[in-house]
Amino acid sequence: MNIEKVEKNHEVCAIIYSEEIVITDPQSALDILMRAKYEVGTKNIVIDKKLIAEDFFILRTGLAGEILQKYINYGGRIAIYGDYSHYTSKPLKDFIYESNKGKDVFFVSTQKEAIEMLTR
Repeated sequence: MNIEKVEKNHEVCAIIYSEEIVITDPQSALDILMRAKYEVGTKNIVIDKKLIAEDFFILRTGLAGEILQKYINYGGRIAIYGDYSHYTSKPLKDFIYESNKGKDVFFVSTQKEAIEMLTR
């Protein structure tokens, strides 16, 4: 896993890159947040949805809730980018819609949009 530091509007983001899934459970998500804090100096995480276990997007598993609660508890913010069009779950679509109205968790299409959401 690699972390790239990006700064925009006086806000720093950590863009996560990897060849494999890096978020599989709450602890792995927290590890990424802490690594970004110490290596890049930010708690703003930008990550491709392909790097997150698919169970995250199946709300009944509870994985999304556990991970996002950890981020909130530790002051982290996350923007997850990728294609969500193939998901048919109404609860997931509602969850994404509501998350995007807040200030800590965002689901967007592109990395550029993810950076925009965390640096506005």
